[in-house]
Amino acid sequence: MKYINLEYNIPEASVIGIGCMRIGSKEKQDVEDIIHTALDCGINFFDHADIYGGGNSEKLFGEVLKDDPSLREKMVIQSKCGINKGMYDFSKGHIISSVEGILERLNIDYLDSLLLHRPDVLMDPKEVNEAFTELYESGKVRSFGVSNMNRFQMELLQSDLSYTLTANQLQLSLAHTPLIDEGINVNTGWDKGIVRASGTLEYLKQNNITLQTWSPLQFGMFRGIFIENEDYKELNDRLQTLADKYGVSKDTIAYNWLLRLPQKVQVIVCTTSPQRIENAAKAAEITLTAREWYDLYKAAGNRLP
Repeated sequence: MKYINLEYNIPEASVIGIGCMRIGSKEKQDVEDIIHTALDCGINFFDHADIYGGGNSEKLFGEVLKDDPSLREKMVIQSKCGINKGMYDFSKGHIISSVEGILERLNIDYLDSLLLHRPDVLMDPKEVNEAFTELYESGKVRSFGVSNMNRFQMELLQSDLSYTLTANQLQLSLAHTPLIDEGINVNTGWDKGIVRASGTLEYLKQNNITLQTWSPLQFGMFRGIFIENEDYKELNDRLQTLADKYGVSKDTIAYNWLLRLPQKVQVIVCTTSPQRIENAAKAAEITLTAREWYDLYKAAGNRLP
């Protein structure tokens, strides 16, 4: 496993992270198996959000930690807040109360990382900074980031923050590449050259901010996975060729395609399958060539200018 520094004051985090969105419907024993499989593979990063499973994902995870508190020191735990009953809410009161609830459900004293969950158009960066300061100084949160924000939203927020944003969690996969397309298709007049993300990938690289990719096997917005999907036959054929070459599975290749990006990258794998967790861990052990990376991009239905 490979590890990166999100922030100086927290342990190094694995480049593969376990997304805990789907564990809320599982049995406690299933969650234990997920946690131990991940840790055995060298994966120490676990990503939560207060809305996952209506809070039950954090609660089940916390029950495992309550039974074995020693697991906490082996983990880097992140959660997200800001979605509030059909709206986005970055008010100080909501952020503070959300973190209190997260810590209680997880049975922990602090979060290694807190992300703001999607942009709040009405946010007041100064008020966010007040919330972050209270959480940091009380020892309840050690680092801060965002999700699904473009570079200008990050710059606006950062302008009044006393803390450096350490991560941005964004949807990205071989079959969902608008973040990449706009850079490849600069000045072409093609639809994929439309600037939707405002150079966010380049901004993350320039500022050493970690890119956390969510839904790394999905196409569209929760429309399904491209692995074994007949609509992505050429991509699956190319993935299989590379899987055979490297002695891994096709999903492992898809995860490594993301890790091959020049940004500091974490792939957040939202799976409850121990086998998929093991497959994901292997993605940190290989490195696709530049030609293999571009061949996969084209096999997914993209063209180069």
